Amino acid sequence: MADRPGFNEFVNARSPRLLRTARMLTRDWSAAEDLLQDAMAKAWFAWSRIEGDPEPYVRKIIATSYISQSRRLWHRELPAAEFDDQVIDASDDIGTSDDRDALWRALGRLPAKQRAVVVLRYYEDMSEADVAATLGCSVGTVKSQAARALGRLRVDASIEAVTTGKGQK
Repeated sequence: MADRPGFNEFVNARSPRLLRTARMLTRDWSAAEDLLQDAMAKAWFAWSRIEGDPEPYVRKIIATSYISQSRRLWHRELPAAEFDDQVIDASDDIGTSDDRDALWRALGRLPAKQRAVVVLRYYEDMSEADVAATLGCSVGTVKSQAARALGRLRVDASIEAVTTGKGQK
């Protein structure tokens, strides 16, 4: 590790935030952990070439790897016939309400590129230019993908009560 100064400190300091981004993209903790681990491995090999803050570079790896993986017909893991009960992380407030669950599921129905744009633009609060740089596309593409994604979310019947306020008490 002597030839990668600062890498361990970066991983320790930034992994939680990058893992949340990966989770928003994958909607699954284990897939997010795998995605982050793959991104960190790629960053480790490129560490000497990264200038400035490495977080945007690693975030770009995460986003582009996620989009690339979603285009593949076959993924590495297959569902098992039986599985253990999942442990729910009490510190994770996503999914604690019906509204959040409905929004979470609706986000999961978006195509990979649209989901990546929504997560980076609105969850990570990145500018359109930053999202475009992260995904390696034009600002116009970010705008059109965001508009399409928001349009799909607006007409999603499962979140109609959330967006119109009809389901609130």
